[in-house]
Amino acid sequence: MQPELRYPGSTAQSGIAAVRNKVLRNTYWMLGLTMIPTMFGAMIGMSTNFSFLAQAPIMGPLVMLAVMIGLLFGVSATRNSVMGIALLFLFTFVAGWWLGPMLQHALNFRNGAQLVGTAAAGTGIIFFTLAGIATATKKDFGFMRNFLFVGLVMLIIASIANLFFAIPAASLAISAVAVLLFSGFILFDVSRIVNGGETNYVMATMGIYLSLYNLFISLLHLLLAFAGERD
Repeated sequence: MQPELRYPGSTAQSGIAAVRNKVLRNTYWMLGLTMIPTMFGAMIGMSTNFSFLAQAPIMGPLVMLAVMIGLLFGVSATRNSVMGIALLFLFTFVAGWWLGPMLQHALNFRNGAQLVGTAAAGTGIIFFTLAGIATATKKDFGFMRNFLFVGLVMLIIASIANLFFAIPAASLAISAVAVLLFSGFILFDVSRIVNGGETNYVMATMGIYLSLYNLFISLLHLLLAFAGERD
C-alpha cells in the first residue's frame, strides 16, 4: 500500500486557508444582514421631517458625523463580542436613516426612483467585480494603504470645507473622487481578508459596508446632477 505523503507545513497552510475562507464567508453573510437595518432606517428616514437641517445646514451633518464616529469606535472596542454585532447593526440603521434627506431629494426628480436603483445596481456591480478580482487573484493590495489613507483624509477635509462654502462644482468633484477612492477601499479590504490581514469579520464587515455606503451616495449624487429630470 502506497504511504500517504505529507509535506511539512501543508496542514498548517490548509488550516490558515480555512480560517481565511471562514472570515470571508462570515463577512459576506454579515454584510448581507446589515442591509436589513439599513433599509429599515432608510424607510424611516424617507418619512422623517428633516426641516431642521435647513436651519442648521452645517451643524446637522457635523453632529451626525460625530455620532457615527462614536458608533464606529464602539464597534471597534466590542468587535469580539455580541455587543459588537449589535452596535454594527445599530450603526447601519442610523446610516440608513441618514440617507433620508438624499432619498427625499432624489424622489423629487421625475426619474428619481430609477436613478436610486441605478446607483444601487452600480454599487453592486463595482463591489462584486472588485471583490471577485481580489478573491480570484489573491493579490496583496496592501501597497494601496498609504495612498487610500491620505486620500480619505483629504476627502474628509474637502467635504467639511464644502459644508461652509457649498460650491456645486466642488461637491461633484468630491463625489467623483469618492467613487474612485471607495472602490479602491473595497479592493484593499477584500484583499486583506483573503490574505489574512483581517481576521475579525465584524471589522471586515464594517470596512466594506462603509465603502459601499459612500460609494452609493457618491454615485447617486453624480447621477442626480447629470441625469436627473425635474418635474
